[in-house]
Amino acid sequence: MFCDQNPAVLQWASEAISVKYRHPFTGRITSYVPDIFMRYRDQHGREHAEIIEIKPRKQSVIEGRMTERDRMIVAINHAKWAAAKAYCARVGLEFRVLTEDALFHRGGKKR
Repeated sequence: MFCDQNPAVLQWASEAISVKYRHPFTGRITSYVPDIFMRYRDQHGREHAEIIEIKPRKQSVIEGRMTERDRMIVAINHAKWAAAKAYCARVGLEFRVLTEDALFHRGGKKR
């Protein structure tokens, strides 16, 4: 609803782009499908086009007390995101990962 109802959003699509990446554990080339493609105007009227991945923070950052499985998930995600960044650099897009830290932050103190 946010994308459909926001006048700054010019175009968006869910899971519309596929990026090839090398799986860090198997070495195989496989596909990664990021969550969102979006074209929008910022508050200064400049147009941006980007690919956005939405992930829980625990799948984005290796932290102290993580299981080996959770560490592997983070490593795989980082391989996907490196490939997505390279793809975006080639085609003139931006890439970013959003976690709950960004999605639910409303300014001021975090609760």
